[in-house]
Amino acid sequence: MSRGKKLDIFIGADIDDGWAEVQSPRKSQVVSEVLAPQKHLLHFAKEKRRGKTVTLVGPFELQKEDATKLLKLLKKKLGCGGAYKDGFMEFQGELKEKLRPLLIAEDFRFKQGH
Repeated sequence: MSRGKKLDIFIGADIDDGWAEVQSPRKSQVVSEVLAPQKHLLHFAKEKRRGKTVTLVGPFELQKEDATKLLKLLKKKLGCGGAYKDGFMEFQGELKEKLRPLLIAEDFRFKQGH
């Protein structure tokens, strides 16, 4: 192709302002009701992420500020990293045995067998 010629490509697409917003259901549920710690029934789950073990505990029905305060306290006592997403707290490592007494001390309850 020489430098003096322009390349003219027509794909056949018609672009107009007919964009539509995609309406999809929300993955996470917004907490409609805040429960006291004694009313929670928590359970543990273990996942592998990028070859590392992650301990999930939840579902928590707390205000976002209260949940982040609790998460910060637990991370400090356990000496690990973690996050609060979609009502569940995620902790880096396999910490079920260490995490249970800390949450019981905060008046949380667990489902039978968890």
